[in-house]
Amino acid sequence: MLAPFRRVLSVPGALAFTSTGFLARLPISMSTLGIVLLVVGKTDSYGRAGVISAAFIIGEAVAAPLLARVIDRLGQGRVVLPAALIYGLGLSALIVAVQTTAPTPVPHLCAVVAGATYPPIGSCVRARWSHVIKDAAQLHTAYSFEAVVDEAIFMVGPILVTLLATQVSPVAGMVAVITFAVVGGVSFASLRSTEPPTSSVRSAFAVREPIGWRVLLPIVIVSAALGSLFGATEVVTVAFSREQGHPQLIGALLATWASGSLISGVITGLVTVTAAPRVRFRWGSLGLALAMSPLPFVPNLWVLAINLFVGGFAISPTLVATMSLVETEVPARRLTEGMTWVSTGIAIGIAPGAAVAGHIIDSSGASTAYLVPVVSGLLGAAIAWSTGWRVRPAAGSAATRSPEPARGSQRVE
Repeated sequence: MLAPFRRVLSVPGALAFTSTGFLARLPISMSTLGIVLLVVGKTDSYGRAGVISAAFIIGEAVAAPLLARVIDRLGQGRVVLPAALIYGLGLSALIVAVQTTAPTPVPHLCAVVAGATYPPIGSCVRARWSHVIKDAAQLHTAYSFEAVVDEAIFMVGPILVTLLATQVSPVAGMVAVITFAVVGGVSFASLRSTEPPTSSVRSAFAVREPIGWRVLLPIVIVSAALGSLFGATEVVTVAFSREQGHPQLIGALLATWASGSLISGVITGLVTVTAAPRVRFRWGSLGLALAMSPLPFVPNLWVLAINLFVGGFAISPTLVATMSLVETEVPARRLTEGMTWVSTGIAIGIAPGAAVAGHIIDSSGASTAYLVPVVSGLLGAAIAWSTGWRVRPAAGSAATRSPEPARGSQRVE
Protein backbone atom coordinates (compact mmCIF):
# COMPACT_ATOMS: atom_id res chain seq x y z
CA MET A 1 0.00 0.00 0.00
CA LEU A 2 2.87 2.38 0.76
CA ALA A 3 4.70 1.50 -2.47
CA PRO A 4 4.33 5.05 -3.93
CA PHE A 5 6.18 6.49 -0.93
CA ARG A 6 8.88 3.81 -1.11
CA ARG A 7 9.47 4.61 -4.78
CA VAL A 8 10.07 8.31 -4.22
CA LEU A 9 12.25 7.69 -1.18
CA SER A 10 14.38 5.28 -3.22
CA VAL A 11 15.49 8.13 -5.46
CA PRO A 12 19.25 8.61 -4.81
CA GLY A 13 19.82 11.14 -2.04
CA ALA A 14 16.13 11.62 -1.25
CA LEU A 15 16.14 9.88 2.13
CA ALA A 16 19.14 11.92 3.25
CA PHE A 17 17.76 15.34 2.39
CA THR A 18 14.27 14.66 3.71
CA SER A 19 15.55 13.20 7.01
CA THR A 20 17.96 16.05 7.70
CA GLY A 21 15.24 18.41 6.54
CA PHE A 22 12.94 16.88 9.15
CA LEU A 23 15.44 17.69 11.88
CA ALA A 24 16.02 21.23 10.62
CA ARG A 25 12.26 21.83 10.33
CA LEU A 26 11.36 20.73 13.85
CA PRO A 27 11.76 24.35 15.09
CA ILE A 28 8.82 25.31 12.86
CA SER A 29 6.48 23.56 15.29
CA MET A 30 8.44 24.44 18.41
CA SER A 31 9.72 28.01 18.18
CA THR A 32 6.55 30.09 18.60
CA LEU A 33 5.09 27.72 21.21
CA GLY A 34 8.45 27.69 22.97
CA ILE A 35 8.52 31.49 22.97
CA VAL A 36 4.98 31.65 24.38
CA LEU A 37 5.83 29.19 27.16
CA LEU A 38 9.11 30.98 27.88
CA VAL A 39 7.50 34.43 28.18
CA VAL A 40 4.38 33.26 30.03
CA GLY A 41 6.56 31.34 32.46
CA LYS A 42 8.48 34.51 33.25
CA THR A 43 5.77 37.23 33.00
CA ASP A 44 2.42 35.35 33.17
CA SER A 45 1.17 37.55 30.29
CA TYR A 46 -0.30 35.97 27.17
CA GLY A 47 -0.51 39.38 25.55
CA ARG A 48 3.24 39.98 25.89
CA ALA A 49 3.97 36.42 24.81
CA GLY A 50 1.79 36.85 21.73
CA VAL A 51 3.50 40.10 20.75
CA ILE A 52 7.02 38.69 21.12
CA SER A 53 6.13 35.56 19.17
CA ALA A 54 4.52 37.79 16.55
CA ALA A 55 7.79 39.75 16.31
CA PHE A 56 9.59 36.48 15.62
CA ILE A 57 7.10 35.57 12.90
CA ILE A 58 7.18 39.02 11.32
CA GLY A 59 10.96 38.81 11.06
CA GLU A 60 10.61 35.42 9.39
CA ALA A 61 7.85 36.63 7.06
CA VAL A 62 9.82 39.64 5.85
CA ALA A 63 13.16 37.90 5.36
CA ALA A 64 12.15 34.43 4.14
CA PRO A 65 11.41 35.42 0.52
CA LEU A 66 14.70 37.33 0.37
CA LEU A 67 16.59 34.32 1.75
CA ALA A 68 14.81 32.10 -0.79
CA ARG A 69 15.75 34.42 -3.64
CA VAL A 70 19.38 34.32 -2.55
CA ILE A 71 19.17 30.53 -2.29
CA ASP A 72 17.85 30.27 -5.85
CA ARG A 73 20.82 32.35 -7.03
CA LEU A 74 23.69 31.17 -4.84
CA GLY A 75 22.64 27.65 -3.82
CA GLN A 76 21.15 26.09 -0.72
CA GLY A 77 24.39 25.08 0.95
CA ARG A 78 25.95 28.54 0.82
CA VAL A 79 22.93 30.19 2.46
CA VAL A 80 21.38 27.61 4.81
CA LEU A 81 24.55 27.02 6.83
CA PRO A 82 25.21 30.62 7.99
CA ALA A 83 21.49 31.33 8.36
CA ALA A 84 21.01 28.37 10.74
CA LEU A 85 23.95 29.48 12.88
CA ILE A 86 22.74 33.08 13.15
CA TYR A 87 19.24 31.81 13.96
CA GLY A 88 20.67 29.88 16.90
CA LEU A 89 22.46 32.97 18.16
CA GLY A 90 19.29 35.07 17.85
CA LEU A 91 17.23 32.65 19.92
CA SER A 92 20.00 32.44 22.50
CA ALA A 93 19.90 36.22 22.85
CA LEU A 94 16.11 36.07 23.21
CA ILE A 95 16.39 33.58 26.08
CA VAL A 96 18.81 35.86 27.88
CA ALA A 97 16.61 38.92 27.28
CA VAL A 98 13.49 37.23 28.67
CA GLN A 99 15.23 35.66 31.66
CA THR A 100 16.88 38.94 32.65
CA THR A 101 13.60 40.86 32.11
CA ALA A 102 15.25 43.15 29.58
CA PRO A 103 13.04 46.14 28.75
CA THR A 104 11.00 46.50 25.59
CA PRO A 105 11.97 46.31 22.75
CA VAL A 106 15.08 44.20 23.49
CA PRO A 107 13.36 40.77 23.50
CA HIS A 108 11.26 41.81 20.50
CA LEU A 109 14.37 42.74 18.52
CA CYS A 110 16.03 39.44 19.43
CA ALA A 111 12.92 37.64 18.24
CA VAL A 112 12.97 39.55 14.95
CA VAL A 113 16.62 38.66 14.34
CA ALA A 114 15.96 34.99 15.04
CA GLY A 115 12.90 34.88 12.82
CA ALA A 116 14.63 36.72 10.00
CA THR A 117 17.46 34.22 9.83
CA TYR A 118 15.54 30.95 9.98
CA PRO A 119 16.25 29.30 6.60
CA PRO A 120 13.23 28.19 4.50
CA ILE A 121 14.08 24.50 4.85
CA GLY A 122 10.65 23.27 3.80
CA SER A 123 10.85 25.12 0.48
CA CYS A 124 14.42 23.90 -0.01
CA VAL A 125 13.34 20.28 0.49
CA ARG A 126 10.46 20.63 -1.97
CA ALA A 127 12.74 22.32 -4.49
CA ARG A 128 15.06 19.31 -4.24
CA TRP A 129 12.14 16.98 -4.92
CA SER A 130 11.25 19.01 -8.00
CA HIS A 131 14.88 18.74 -9.12
CA VAL A 132 15.34 14.98 -8.65
CA ILE A 133 11.85 13.85 -9.80
CA LYS A 134 10.59 14.57 -13.31
CA ASP A 135 7.33 12.62 -13.27
CA ALA A 136 4.25 14.66 -12.22
CA ALA A 137 2.51 11.76 -10.44
CA GLN A 138 5.62 10.90 -8.43
CA LEU A 139 6.11 14.58 -7.60
CA HIS A 140 2.57 14.68 -6.20
CA THR A 141 3.48 11.70 -4.02
CA ALA A 142 6.67 13.43 -2.91
CA TYR A 143 4.79 16.58 -1.94
CA SER A 144 2.22 14.46 -0.09
CA PHE A 145 5.07 12.77 1.76
CA GLU A 146 6.41 16.18 2.76
CA ALA A 147 2.96 17.11 4.05
CA VAL A 148 3.10 13.96 6.19
CA VAL A 149 6.57 14.97 7.39
CA ASP A 150 5.25 18.44 8.25
CA GLU A 151 2.49 16.95 10.35
CA ALA A 152 4.88 14.52 12.02
CA ILE A 153 6.90 17.60 12.93
CA PHE A 154 3.79 19.20 14.40
CA MET A 155 3.09 16.04 16.37
CA VAL A 156 6.58 15.62 17.80
CA GLY A 157 7.60 19.26 18.23
CA PRO A 158 4.77 20.62 20.43
CA ILE A 159 4.85 17.61 22.73
CA LEU A 160 8.61 17.82 23.11
CA VAL A 161 8.79 21.56 23.74
CA THR A 162 5.83 21.42 26.15
CA LEU A 163 7.35 18.50 28.05
CA LEU A 164 10.68 20.26 28.38
CA ALA A 165 9.12 23.62 29.26
CA THR A 166 6.73 22.25 31.90
CA GLN A 167 8.76 19.38 33.36
CA VAL A 168 12.29 20.80 33.11
CA SER A 169 12.18 24.54 32.39
CA PRO A 170 10.98 26.89 29.64
CA VAL A 171 14.63 27.54 28.79
CA ALA A 172 15.19 23.83 28.12
CA GLY A 173 12.46 23.91 25.49
CA MET A 174 14.17 26.77 23.64
CA VAL A 175 17.58 25.09 23.88
CA ALA A 176 16.08 22.09 22.09
CA VAL A 177 14.80 24.38 19.34
CA ILE A 178 18.27 25.84 18.85
CA THR A 179 19.89 22.40 18.78
CA PHE A 180 17.56 21.02 16.11
CA ALA A 181 17.92 24.11 13.94
CA VAL A 182 21.70 24.21 14.02
CA VAL A 183 22.41 20.46 13.76
CA GLY A 184 19.72 19.90 11.16
CA GLY A 185 20.59 22.98 9.14
CA VAL A 186 24.31 22.19 9.01
CA SER A 187 23.62 18.57 8.03
CA PHE A 188 21.15 19.56 5.32
CA ALA A 189 23.49 22.19 3.88
CA SER A 190 26.26 19.59 3.53
CA LEU A 191 24.21 17.49 1.06
CA ARG A 192 25.31 18.81 -2.31
CA SER A 193 24.48 15.97 -4.75
CA THR A 194 20.73 16.69 -4.73
CA GLU A 195 21.01 20.47 -4.54
CA PRO A 196 19.15 22.23 -7.38
CA PRO A 197 21.33 24.10 -9.89
CA THR A 198 21.77 27.84 -9.49
CA SER A 199 21.99 30.67 -11.95
CA SER A 200 25.41 31.65 -13.22
CA VAL A 201 27.02 34.73 -11.72
CA ARG A 202 26.24 36.65 -14.89
CA SER A 203 22.61 35.63 -15.16
CA ALA A 204 22.01 36.08 -11.43
CA PHE A 205 22.06 39.84 -11.96
CA ALA A 206 20.13 39.83 -15.21
CA VAL A 207 16.43 40.60 -15.52
CA ARG A 208 14.58 37.84 -13.68
CA GLU A 209 11.74 35.86 -15.22
CA PRO A 210 8.37 37.15 -13.92
CA ILE A 211 7.09 35.10 -11.02
CA GLY A 212 3.42 35.57 -11.90
CA TRP A 213 1.99 37.69 -9.10
CA ARG A 214 -1.60 37.75 -10.37
CA VAL A 215 -1.65 34.02 -9.79
CA LEU A 216 0.63 33.86 -6.76
CA LEU A 217 -0.76 36.79 -4.75
CA PRO A 218 -4.24 35.30 -4.12
CA ILE A 219 -2.55 32.09 -2.97
CA VAL A 220 -0.37 34.06 -0.56
CA ILE A 221 -3.39 35.95 0.80
CA VAL A 222 -5.31 32.72 1.43
CA SER A 223 -2.18 31.30 3.03
CA ALA A 224 -2.08 34.32 5.36
CA ALA A 225 -5.67 33.64 6.42
CA LEU A 226 -4.80 30.01 7.09
CA GLY A 227 -1.71 31.14 8.99
CA SER A 228 -3.90 33.27 11.23
CA LEU A 229 -6.01 30.17 11.85
CA PHE A 230 -2.92 28.13 12.76
CA GLY A 231 -1.32 30.77 14.98
CA ALA A 232 -4.48 31.66 16.86
CA THR A 233 -5.44 28.03 17.42
CA GLU A 234 -2.04 27.28 18.92
CA VAL A 235 -2.10 30.19 21.37
CA VAL A 236 -5.74 29.71 22.37
CA THR A 237 -5.24 25.96 22.90
CA VAL A 238 -2.41 26.78 25.32
CA ALA A 239 -4.73 29.09 27.26
CA PHE A 240 -7.74 26.75 27.13
CA SER A 241 -5.66 23.89 28.52
CA ARG A 242 -4.49 26.10 31.37
CA GLU A 243 -8.04 27.28 32.07
CA GLN A 244 -9.13 23.63 32.27
CA GLY A 245 -6.32 22.93 34.75
CA HIS A 246 -4.27 20.62 32.50
CA PRO A 247 -1.32 22.57 31.02
CA GLN A 248 0.62 19.32 30.63
CA LEU A 249 -1.79 18.33 27.82
CA ILE A 250 -0.97 21.30 25.59
CA GLY A 251 1.49 19.37 23.44
CA ALA A 252 -0.79 16.33 23.22
CA LEU A 253 -3.70 18.45 22.01
CA LEU A 254 -1.64 20.15 19.32
CA ALA A 255 -0.24 16.75 18.34
CA THR A 256 -3.80 15.43 18.02
CA TRP A 257 -4.54 18.26 15.62
CA ALA A 258 -1.44 17.37 13.61
CA SER A 259 -2.24 13.66 13.64
CA GLY A 260 -5.45 14.25 11.71
CA SER A 261 -3.47 16.08 9.08
CA LEU A 262 -0.80 13.37 9.02
CA ILE A 263 -3.36 10.67 8.31
CA SER A 264 -4.98 12.71 5.55
CA GLY A 265 -1.53 13.40 4.12
CA VAL A 266 -0.82 9.68 3.83
CA ILE A 267 -4.17 9.14 2.14
CA THR A 268 -3.54 12.04 -0.24
CA GLY A 269 -0.22 10.56 -1.30
CA LEU A 270 -1.73 7.17 -2.03
CA VAL A 271 -4.65 8.47 -4.09
CA THR A 272 -4.36 9.27 -7.80
CA VAL A 273 -5.60 12.83 -8.16
CA THR A 274 -7.79 13.93 -11.07
CA ALA A 275 -8.89 17.39 -9.99
CA ALA A 276 -6.72 20.39 -10.84
CA PRO A 277 -4.65 21.85 -7.97
CA ARG A 278 -6.68 25.07 -7.87
CA VAL A 279 -9.91 23.05 -7.41
CA ARG A 280 -8.40 21.06 -4.55
CA PHE A 281 -7.01 24.29 -3.10
CA ARG A 282 -10.50 25.83 -2.94
CA TRP A 283 -12.26 22.80 -1.48
CA GLY A 284 -9.48 22.24 1.03
CA SER A 285 -9.62 25.79 2.38
CA LEU A 286 -13.41 25.57 2.69
CA GLY A 287 -13.25 22.21 4.45
CA LEU A 288 -10.69 23.49 6.95
CA ALA A 289 -12.80 26.56 7.73
CA LEU A 290 -15.93 24.51 8.35
CA ALA A 291 -14.11 21.89 10.43
CA MET A 292 -12.73 24.55 12.80
CA SER A 293 -16.04 26.41 13.23
CA PRO A 294 -17.19 24.55 16.41
CA LEU A 295 -14.09 25.60 18.40
CA PRO A 296 -15.69 28.51 20.33
CA PHE A 297 -18.33 26.14 21.70
CA VAL A 298 -16.24 23.21 22.96
CA PRO A 299 -16.93 22.58 26.68
CA ASN A 300 -13.87 20.57 27.68
CA LEU A 301 -10.54 19.14 26.54
CA TRP A 302 -12.01 15.85 25.32
CA VAL A 303 -14.35 17.58 22.88
CA LEU A 304 -11.56 19.95 21.89
CA ALA A 305 -9.27 17.02 21.07
CA ILE A 306 -11.92 15.44 18.85
CA ASN A 307 -12.58 18.73 17.08
CA LEU A 308 -8.89 19.36 16.48
CA PHE A 309 -8.39 15.82 15.15
CA VAL A 310 -11.24 16.21 12.66
CA GLY A 311 -10.09 19.70 11.68
CA GLY A 312 -6.61 18.41 11.01
CA PHE A 313 -7.88 16.21 8.18
CA ALA A 314 -8.29 19.28 5.94
CA ILE A 315 -4.78 20.66 6.48
CA SER A 316 -2.55 18.33 4.44
CA PRO A 317 -4.76 18.14 1.33
CA THR A 318 -4.99 21.93 1.30
CA LEU A 319 -1.24 22.45 1.66
CA VAL A 320 -0.41 19.75 -0.91
CA ALA A 321 -2.76 21.41 -3.40
CA THR A 322 -1.24 24.80 -2.62
CA MET A 323 2.31 23.65 -3.29
CA SER A 324 1.22 21.79 -6.43
CA LEU A 325 -0.46 24.94 -7.69
CA VAL A 326 2.65 27.01 -7.06
CA GLU A 327 4.92 24.37 -8.59
CA THR A 328 2.94 24.38 -11.83
CA GLU A 329 2.71 28.17 -12.11
CA VAL A 330 6.09 29.51 -10.95
CA PRO A 331 9.20 29.45 -13.18
CA ALA A 332 11.54 26.62 -12.23
CA ARG A 333 14.45 28.92 -11.37
CA ARG A 334 12.24 30.84 -8.93
CA LEU A 335 10.58 27.79 -7.38
CA THR A 336 12.18 28.10 -3.93
CA GLU A 337 11.11 31.74 -3.81
CA GLY A 338 7.58 30.92 -4.97
CA MET A 339 7.12 28.19 -2.39
CA THR A 340 8.63 30.38 0.29
CA TRP A 341 6.04 33.06 -0.47
CA VAL A 342 3.39 30.53 0.54
CA SER A 343 5.24 29.89 3.81
CA THR A 344 5.63 33.65 4.21
CA GLY A 345 1.91 34.14 3.72
CA ILE A 346 1.24 31.62 6.46
CA ALA A 347 3.79 33.35 8.70
CA ILE A 348 2.27 36.76 8.00
CA GLY A 349 -1.07 35.41 9.16
CA ILE A 350 0.31 33.64 12.22
CA ALA A 351 1.63 36.91 13.67
CA PRO A 352 -1.65 38.87 13.93
CA GLY A 353 -3.60 35.70 14.63
CA ALA A 354 -1.45 34.89 17.65
CA ALA A 355 -1.32 38.50 18.86
CA VAL A 356 -5.07 39.17 18.54
CA ALA A 357 -5.92 35.84 20.14
CA GLY A 358 -3.54 36.57 23.02
CA HIS A 359 -5.22 39.90 23.80
CA ILE A 360 -8.71 38.38 23.58
CA ILE A 361 -7.61 35.62 25.97
CA ASP A 362 -6.44 38.22 28.49
CA SER A 363 -9.72 40.15 28.27
CA SER A 364 -12.42 37.58 27.51
CA GLY A 365 -11.04 34.07 27.91
CA ALA A 366 -9.99 31.25 25.62
CA SER A 367 -13.40 30.19 24.29
CA THR A 368 -14.11 33.65 22.92
CA ALA A 369 -10.62 33.81 21.44
CA TYR A 370 -11.36 30.70 19.35
CA LEU A 371 -13.44 33.03 17.16
CA VAL A 372 -10.15 34.27 15.68
CA PRO A 373 -9.27 31.00 13.87
CA VAL A 374 -12.90 30.55 12.82
CA VAL A 375 -13.12 33.98 11.19
CA SER A 376 -9.67 33.54 9.64
CA GLY A 377 -10.62 30.22 8.06
CA LEU A 378 -13.88 31.53 6.63
CA LEU A 379 -12.10 34.56 5.21
CA GLY A 380 -9.47 32.38 3.52
CA ALA A 381 -12.13 30.14 2.00
CA ALA A 382 -14.06 33.16 0.72
CA ILE A 383 -10.95 34.54 -1.01
CA ALA A 384 -10.05 31.16 -2.50
CA TRP A 385 -13.51 30.74 -4.01
CA SER A 386 -13.87 34.35 -5.20
CA THR A 387 -10.57 34.33 -7.10
CA GLY A 388 -11.38 33.23 -10.64
CA TRP A 389 -7.87 33.21 -12.11
CA ARG A 390 -7.19 31.59 -15.44
CA VAL A 391 -3.70 30.25 -15.83
CA ARG A 392 -1.44 28.36 -18.16
CA PRO A 393 1.91 26.63 -17.46
CA ALA A 394 4.87 28.98 -17.25
CA ALA A 395 7.83 28.32 -19.47
CA GLY A 396 10.41 26.34 -17.58
CA SER A 397 8.05 25.32 -14.80
CA ALA A 398 7.16 21.79 -13.86
CA ALA A 399 3.73 22.35 -15.35
CA THR A 400 5.21 21.55 -18.73
CA ARG A 401 5.27 17.92 -17.61
CA SER A 402 1.97 17.99 -15.71
CA PRO A 403 -0.92 15.89 -16.98
CA GLU A 404 -3.45 18.61 -16.10
CA PRO A 405 -2.47 21.93 -17.73
CA ALA A 406 -5.12 24.61 -18.31
CA ARG A 407 -5.68 25.02 -22.02
CA GLY A 408 -6.48 28.13 -23.94
CA SER A 409 -5.98 30.46 -21.01
CA GLN A 410 -3.57 33.29 -20.47
CA ARG A 411 -0.91 33.52 -17.80
CA VAL A 412 -0.68 37.04 -16.41
CA GLU A 413 2.24 38.44 -14.43
